Amino acid sequence: MKNRRIIQNSIISDMSEGVMAIRFDGMIELVNDAAVAILEREREELEHRKFASCFFAEEENDPFTECVLDVIYMKGRRQERYVPYYTARGRKQLRIVSSYLKELDEPVGVILVISDITELTQMRDAVMAMEKIRKLNESLALRNRVLQETFGRYLSDDIVREILESPDGWKLGGQKRTLTIMMSDLRGFTMLCERMQPQDLIAMVNHYFSEMYEEISRFNGTLIEFLGDGMFVIFGAPVTTQTHASDAVAAAVGMQSRMKAVNEWNAERGFMPLSMGIGINTDEVILGNIGSERRTKYGVMGAAVNLAGRIESYTTEGQILISSATRAMIREDLEVDFTLDITPKGVQETTRVYGVSGIGAPYDLHLEKKTEKLRKLPVPAAVGFYSLDGKHVSGEKKPGMIQAVSDDELVLQTEEKLSAYENLKIDIGDGLYAKITEKENDLFTLRLTAKPACFGAWMEKVFSV
Repeated sequence: MKNRRIIQNSIISDMSEGVMAIRFDGMIELVNDAAVAILEREREELEHRKFASCFFAEEENDPFTECVLDVIYMKGRRQERYVPYYTARGRKQLRIVSSYLKELDEPVGVILVISDITELTQMRDAVMAMEKIRKLNESLALRNRVLQETFGRYLSDDIVREILESPDGWKLGGQKRTLTIMMSDLRGFTMLCERMQPQDLIAMVNHYFSEMYEEISRFNGTLIEFLGDGMFVIFGAPVTTQTHASDAVAAAVGMQSRMKAVNEWNAERGFMPLSMGIGINTDEVILGNIGSERRTKYGVMGAAVNLAGRIESYTTEGQILISSATRAMIREDLEVDFTLDITPKGVQETTRVYGVSGIGAPYDLHLEKKTEKLRKLPVPAAVGFYSLDGKHVSGEKKPGMIQAVSDDELVLQTEEKLSAYENLKIDIGDGLYAKITEKENDLFTLRLTAKPACFGAWMEKVFSV
């Protein structure tokens, strides 16, 4: 079992309560010293033996045996039982709480936490009862800590804490809350997937996610899920704050600032550089546990989530776009580079968004400005290009001339009818991807979103003509 080390290190070495781990095939994987003492058996009689061979012959302990079998066969259901247990020294009263070991979201075995509460059931003295309850609470706190360490890899600390502290933490249902939603996405990731070996791609993306999560958690964000190469994050829940809009912008600035270190790490390993766009929106959403009784996800739903995703789709590399609603909630000074009036798909009215590159005190975070300017080509370069529908080529190749270029932008001249913010794929090497940001007659300024490996050599060629 992959969780065995967690069990041994975090539970067996610390807990005063008995612990027994049993695989679904009935094999007792391990027991701790407390379990051996409570059950009054030798370790050799239990560990690495079938549960049936250890207990089925004892008819007086049928309630104990049936309790364990129920836990094994009724997968997915947490149980808490109080059963009698007989030893050579007499009758005991046991409290048995079960939980599950999982691999890839599938149960592979059960953990039984066994408490001998014989004395507690016999207690009449209030002082003794309170002391026993205190020790049980300490054990519960320890068990919660183990669960938090285990599930913390899959859920944020705040979500795990809310589930453990709230009696209704696992129940399905939701509530309306005003939150700030962040969506991020890597530019040109599809092209990277085609070029890189799977193990290199996963290593690069995992490192990128780790760096980004540091900034998200630093500013009280809750990562809801990874969306391929993107992230879906909320601010203002489960821990309620009044500064969730400002926190989200601060986190976004921090994330974009970290991309320099991410790409230095990539360069050391021969990986391509990454660039990211971030969209942020603030509004009322439905927040809570979503799913079924067997599979539940903590998440949010509503038009505000969709709009955050739409806003992100308008970003180019290194940009942060925030909605008017987010801007209205922020009291700190914002460094706004530009505004856009957009009409996202599925939205009837025009929405104004703000390109942000910094936020003032108490955050005091600012992005480094790029000063490189477009350079006019000695001779315009003829190219073919395609319009994109989402991430897919749409329509036939169209002709155009590149008039000026920099590391981040280019000017395309074409008689084709193109729209602002339209995404294009230009026939340079494996494909140069760009988004139209400005339009003046037949001249279009494009922000580059993904560059082929040959882009540097292509620039040298067109400037040397």
